Parts: sequence; C-alpha cells; structure tokens
Amino acid sequence: MTRILYPTDEVAEQLGVGLTTAKALIKSGELRSVKIGRARRVPADALREYVQRLDAEQNSVGATDVA
Repeated sequence: MTRILYPTDEVAEQLGVGLTTAKALIKSGELRSVKIGRARRVPADALREYVQRLDAEQNSVGATDVA
C-alpha cells in the first residue's frame, strides 16, 4: 500500500531540508498539512504540489535568472 500521509521529519528528509524549515513551511501554509489528533501530517500530493509550484515559479518562461 502506498503511503498517503507523512510526518514532518519524513517530509524534511524527502525535501532535503531541515526539520525547522519543514515545520516553517507547514506553519506558513506554503506546504499543506492535516492534523490527526495531535499529530501533523503532510499528504503525499501536497509534497508534489509544493515542488511543482516551486519549479513553476523558478523556471517559468521570462523568469529572471539569479546568479
């Protein structure tokens, strides 16, 4: 069975960022999450959406290159 929800520490690992950064992304709403009891979980599709949004913002036609 494919996982559909990930805990914050696994989200950080999958995104290649620290736990503090992953928590900040969730708190700011940049990365969608759900709460189950006291636990915060990130849906697998929210991870894909976040990465796709970053890619689109940073690599869209006409975007300014930052050296």
